[in-house]
Amino acid sequence: MEKIQLLYVKNIISKKKKLAQQTLTFFMRVEHVSYDKQVDVVWRSEGGTWQTLPATYHSKLDENKEYWCAEAIFHLTTEQPLPGNIEFGLRYQALDKDYWDNRDGLNYVSPAGSGVKLADDFQVLNIAVNDRLADGQKFFSVVVAVNNQSVQAQKVTIHWTTNNWQTVYETPCQLKKTYWHDKARSFVKNQNRQGVQIWQSLLNVNQAFRIQYCIACECEGQVLWDNQYGKNYSASHKPLAVMILNLHCYQEDNQDDKFSQIAKAIDDLAVDVVCFQEAAELWNDGAGDWNTNAAKIINDRLDKPYYIYANWSHLGFDKYREGVAILSRYPLPETEARYVSETNDVYSIHSRKVVMAQVQVPYMGLVNIFSAHLSWWEDGFAHQFENLHGWAAEKHDNHVVGTLLCGDFNISPGSQGYQLVMDSNDYGDQFLIANSPDVTQKIFQVNDPYWQHQPVDDYRIDYIFMHKTSVLKVCSGRVLFTDTDYGKVSDHCGYVMTFEPK
Repeated sequence: MEKIQLLYVKNIISKKKKLAQQTLTFFMRVEHVSYDKQVDVVWRSEGGTWQTLPATYHSKLDENKEYWCAEAIFHLTTEQPLPGNIEFGLRYQALDKDYWDNRDGLNYVSPAGSGVKLADDFQVLNIAVNDRLADGQKFFSVVVAVNNQSVQAQKVTIHWTTNNWQTVYETPCQLKKTYWHDKARSFVKNQNRQGVQIWQSLLNVNQAFRIQYCIACECEGQVLWDNQYGKNYSASHKPLAVMILNLHCYQEDNQDDKFSQIAKAIDDLAVDVVCFQEAAELWNDGAGDWNTNAAKIINDRLDKPYYIYANWSHLGFDKYREGVAILSRYPLPETEARYVSETNDVYSIHSRKVVMAQVQVPYMGLVNIFSAHLSWWEDGFAHQFENLHGWAAEKHDNHVVGTLLCGDFNISPGSQGYQLVMDSNDYGDQFLIANSPDVTQKIFQVNDPYWQHQPVDDYRIDYIFMHKTSVLKVCSGRVLFTDTDYGKVSDHCGYVMTFEPK
């Protein structure tokens, strides 16, 4: 394919509060050759000077292709007329090169108020590409443009599914006498001088997490398809984002600023569930002090505080109740805390307690989340993991869509402890699955001589292990709180991983 390709242009003149306005929309496909790129529409009105309209990223088509869009709205004033007829080309700058789609120098033309014009390569095209379902959304709109100059459409149908094509629905489209509402909430008549018909359908998606669909246009003797280049269109709700971070038990310089830094990352990245370890609060003769609890402080600094569940296991650094916590954007219908260590002596650092919360994730279901901080191998890891493994098995029933063991496990990949987890044959290392062994990085390394003798190149000791019978899959895994990503806030890195239904 070309590095950049026009899919359609929309040129609409409408009225808002009796004032005329013109909306220009350009939708294009771009090959992903570099993250550092600039995409523009270079255009001019009749007799006008050339102008540059920047395009913005719209959505991902596949691993190597993206959709980009540019839009501009012009208002008629006594000093400034509307652009009217325009000519334009598309420019893509990346890797010190310029790529063009301008009809080999002849440029594209879009007459004033002409509506939708498809690029020459397309007879049937989805012109309302949207890959995201909104919270509470019951119906999904599909808008189809058909080039009526070359295709006499008799029927346009959306073929779609909510369960990976196990069940297929067919919903007919209606030929629209008007376009959809534009951003000005004005109707625009379907007097399309470019010979394009607009068909529209509403799909009842109800509580589905994801829909996949393609478009069939029946003409005389043939059926024309738009299935997004063989990949089908897809729209889904936001994936579940889970963060893990060991907070280092109040041992950081500029500790208060770092709490704010962590809260900002949670808000910026729209994290849904956070699992903290070494979430400490003042000892206070064993009674604790909830207002000094690190997890509570971070939670209070979120734009909107989450549901929170925390518990502690032992005295840390001679002045703190050291524990673990779970923060969740969604309700926690069930919570529990258990010691998994042989000892529950609060004065022993070998006493390890884990917290569990069931999270009610919209459009997915119940997910069991465990926030754990286990001991090193020589200090009882095997016993503690076996207890955690058994507890998680108790909770992993038919009502649960996924079980995640999250936190600081104090085992490095390839170690005896890691091998024990793998040998259970129940759990997978989600960061490794998301990023593949070939790109596993040295993303956690402490200034401790113990680590200098590790024979492996991956120094993680913090993980999300997911039960293999979960109906979820990991989509991405990202390292946080490094020198280049939100800055260091602990002696550990943080991790954010996203999950969605298989």
